[in-house]
Order: sequence, then C-alpha cells, then structure tokens
Amino acid sequence: MKKLLTIMSIMLLMVASCAKVTSKRPIEIDERAQWVDSVYSGMSLKEKVGQLFMVSAYSNRNNSHTDSIQKLINDYHLGGLIFFQGGPIRQATQTNHYQSISKIPLFIGIDGEWGLNMRLDSTSRYPYNMTLGAITDNKTIRKIGEQIGKDCKRMGIHINFAPVVDINTNSKNPVIGVRSFGEDKVNVTEKAWAFTDGLQSAGVLACAKHFPGHGDTASDSHKTLPTVSFSKERIDAIELYPYKELFNKGVAGVMVAHLNVPNLESQEGLPSSLSYKIVTELLKERLGYEGLIFTDALNMKGVADYGQPGDIDLAAFKAGNDVLLFTEDAPKAILKVMEAYDQADISEARLAHSVKKILAAKFDAGLNHYEPIETEGLINDLNQDVNTLLYEEAIRNAITLVKNEHQIVPLEKNTQERIAFLKLGDDSPGLFLESLKLKSNITDISNLSPIKLSEELSQYDKVIIGYHRKNSRITKAISAADKKIIENISKDHKTILTVFASQYSLKETNLDDVESVLISYENSEAANKATAEIIFGESGVHGTLPASISNDFPVRLGIDIEQ
Repeated sequence: MKKLLTIMSIMLLMVASCAKVTSKRPIEIDERAQWVDSVYSGMSLKEKVGQLFMVSAYSNRNNSHTDSIQKLINDYHLGGLIFFQGGPIRQATQTNHYQSISKIPLFIGIDGEWGLNMRLDSTSRYPYNMTLGAITDNKTIRKIGEQIGKDCKRMGIHINFAPVVDINTNSKNPVIGVRSFGEDKVNVTEKAWAFTDGLQSAGVLACAKHFPGHGDTASDSHKTLPTVSFSKERIDAIELYPYKELFNKGVAGVMVAHLNVPNLESQEGLPSSLSYKIVTELLKERLGYEGLIFTDALNMKGVADYGQPGDIDLAAFKAGNDVLLFTEDAPKAILKVMEAYDQADISEARLAHSVKKILAAKFDAGLNHYEPIETEGLINDLNQDVNTLLYEEAIRNAITLVKNEHQIVPLEKNTQERIAFLKLGDDSPGLFLESLKLKSNITDISNLSPIKLSEELSQYDKVIIGYHRKNSRITKAISAADKKIIENISKDHKTILTVFASQYSLKETNLDDVESVLISYENSEAANKATAEIIFGESGVHGTLPASISNDFPVRLGIDIEQ
C-alpha cells in the first residue's frame, strides 16, 4: 500500500510539474529592437551622424565619382545612397562594392515613380500617375506597385521615393503635373494607397511626397521657393487629406517639400523642410506620424538659396527630419551636426530618435541579413512579360472617352464609309495609323496643304484626328495652329479626336463641334494600338478623367462602353 501511495505521489508531482511548465508563456524577443540597440551601442558619434545622410550616386559617371562616394562611406559612414541615372548592371555592381566597404549596410533609394525606368536604362516603365488616376479599378495600380517593388528588390533598392500624393489642382503646375494621380483628393488617396500597399508587400518601403502639398503651385522648387498661400483649413481639408489616410494605413516614409507656406510657418521665406512648426509640430505631433521623415533634395534652389551647405542640413535636422537627402556637402554637414551635438545644441535623445528609426527601417528592409545583388540574369529579370502586360493593362483601362455624340464610336470594321486620317502634334502617328488601317479603309491626308485639305475633306464621311506629342509629361495646351485646325474641321465634318498626351493639352480648345473625344494620355505603342481597337469596338473603354479639362469636361467624367 505504501509503495502504491509513493508511486501515486510521484505521479501527481510530475503532473503538477508539467502543468507549471506548460502554463508559462514563452518570452517574445523583439529581434528588431535588439538589433537596433546592439548596432547603435557600438557606434561612434561620427557613425551615428553619418546615418542621417543619403547622398546622390550615379552609375553612368567616371571613376572620380565612384571614388568620391567610396571616400564618403569610408570617412563619414554614410547612412545611404539615392541612385540617379545609369544602368542596372553598373548600379548593381557599384551597390555591391559600396555595401562591401560600409560598416553598417547602406540604405539604397531611388525615385521610381513610374518604375526603375524613371532613372535606369534597360528597365521597364509604367504609366505616369496621372494616367493611372484615370483607371477605375485600383487592383491594377496595386499590381503595378507590387511589380515595381519586386524590381526594386531585385536591384538591391530598399526605398522607393514614391508615390507622389500631391493634389494637382493647378493645371499649370510646372513640376508635378502628370506625376500626380489627379485633382480629386479621394481618387488620389485611393490610388496612392493601392500603389503603396503593392510596393510594401514586396518588401520595399514607400515614401509619400511632397508634404505638406506641392499640387497647387505655379513654380518649381528645383529652381525657386514656391508659395502655397491657402488657409490652414483648406490645407487640412485638401492637401493633407492623402497623408492622413496613408499615415493611418502604414506608409513607411514621408518626404517634406521645400515650400513657402505662410499660414503654417510665420517666419517669412522659411522653407517647409526647415520649419519646426511644419515638420515637428504638424507632421509629427498633430498628425502623429512615426515613420521615417526625409527632406526633399537639399541641393534644390527652393532650400539651397536659404543658407550655406551644412547650415541648411543642421536646420533641417533640428526641424525634425530624420534623413537628409542629397546634401550639397556631406563632410561639412556631418561636421556641423557633430559640432551642434558637442555644444549640446542637439541632445543625445534627439540623435538617437532619428538614428534608431533609420536602423529600424534598415531591419525592416532586411539589411540585418544583407546579401549582395546577383548580377547574372539581372536584365532579363527586370524585363519580364509581366512588366509589358501590366503596362498594357493599365493603358487600356485608363483611356477615357469624354464625348461621344450620336454614339459615333465605335465605328464598324470594314465599313463602306470613307474615313480620312489627319495627324497633328510633334510626333509620328505611324503605329496608330497602321492599327487603324488593319481595321478599315483609312486614307491619310496629313501631307496635304491647307487649301487641298479643305477640298479633299468634302469627299469623306468621317475624320479621325490623331494628336501625337513626343513628350507625354508636357501638360501645356496644344499649339494655336493645331487648335484652329481641330475647331475648323469639326464645324463641317464628323470628327473623332484622339489625344496621345495629357488631357491638359485640350484646356484651351473649343470642342463643341467635335463628335467624339478620346484621351489616351501617353504616346506609347500600347496606347496607339488600344485606342485603334476602342475606335472600332474591339475593346471597351472605361477610364475617367483624373483632372478636369474645363467646366464642360470635369474630373471623373468618362463614358463607359463595353467591348
């Protein structure tokens, strides 16, 4: 009996012991914080301050440029590089070298608003944001963001300084224009988040720009300091709307513009990027943003004219920015910040706040386990079929029909009607005309003199006018001569006007007598082919205007026709 009781006692103790062990919750280790703290604790003051700087790098320059970058990394412990012009193999090779000599892995960034092709040759490009703003299904924009993220990841790029979330309410804006998703704040925000969500799902950080809003300016901050004279209430309701939404959803970074905003900063002429009231009090405290805060490029005239290199960088850091982008003089700027620290003008807490945020972002980008870029197969990987198909999908869904009297579009294929084609603009209509001719008997009358043109047109039932612009980024109105031709022809002939340029190009044209107006936004192969298919009913048209042309053609106007 004793033996039985002893065995039972031992069993009960074992059960109790097991119960105690299984009831304990495992202690979660915050690997991110642990890595950040371990790296930070081993850094010198110079290394900490160096983390605040990302300087410009180019893979299409000579050895003296790469030597200068190498020296900055070795001597001043830069936090990162923002790459500009060059090619994929050259940039990847340079990145691998620069990373190999950096004690702490470098943060690599790029302006890839419409993909790597914005900066790198031999890479795929996507439509401008304004074109994407015409698309009604945001899933397409998310897919583009994700693919751009994958391309960045393949290139060893950790942050893409995109998307632009400026509300382009000024059609004469010289620097934003088609880089914006449009003039409707809700549409801009939805598109910007779709892009951001896709990009960050691929492991690349997004950066919303240009805070607090560069959309309604008539000057370029690269050349001067633009003024935004709106009231606080207007800025809060319009310009800040997309930022507030994206902050809540988790955009990794934000870029502060160089703007004069008198109703947010009372000091006359102080750029927003150097304003404590705008960067710290508004962005960080009132809006509660905790992600990485970047200055716009500090070599831009909008801020560079305000003070000396080094002094500007220090002022930007004291205003509350974390990362100082494209400094004019990194050694001078780093020493200025170190001097301010030594004089207790910058506290340890303030320095640690930004440096640890930067290190945490590097952890999020996978730099705690850095691996070199594999250059073999790189060009092929960046130019897969998915890139081409996504571009075509986007263009096809963006094309917008803003007028279609008497349902003139679509035309019947192989119709017996006589149809003339007239080319306007500064680029060849070759591909568009070829695509039209595959579908019906089209006669090109573009080379006729004005007198013969008038005589010849009387023989035709309809006229297709193709306006082709070489540079789709230009938003200025079409020439007075082309405007006059469109207005004169449409008075006496049934006219289909197709515009391979920004919708803004029509802002001064009277379209009252034009039967049908199609905006294709970009003068690309895909746009030319898709527009011809829409005219002949082989493809539907579903886009809506991302920004207004006039009171008669307002934002979000679009006539939907199924295939």
